[in-house]
Amino acid sequence: MDQIHEPTPDAEPASTEPSDAAPQDSTAGAISADQARLILRRVKDPDLNINIVDLGLIYEVHVNGSNVQVDMSLTSPGCPSGPEIMGEAEVQLRTIPGIGDVTMNLVWSPPWTPERIEPRVRAYMGF
Repeated sequence: MDQIHEPTPDAEPASTEPSDAAPQDSTAGAISADQARLILRRVKDPDLNINIVDLGLIYEVHVNGSNVQVDMSLTSPGCPSGPEIMGEAEVQLRTIPGIGDVTMNLVWSPPWTPERIEPRVRAYMGF
């Protein structure tokens, strides 16, 4: 078992010399938009069995520190799987270590069209 050693009052101050250790700054452990998009690839449209990123449903991912805001759409305003998809997206984002607030915004402008689908997936689907 590791032991924790408390510094003694007469201990020498920490060196200000550069070291080989990774720098400790306020961005260490920060969440990136790319990381959030990667996690969102876990969420699939239940009817098409294709992830929501490749389907083009994710419009924007905004990161502010540990907080993430996602603007996304659905394939149609009447999509019966909409609440399920958005809920699963939020659940998956919350698995990111250190995540803060997660805000999911449903947007309709611009409207989703099949042209938003990742080209290789669109070709696979026959579009």
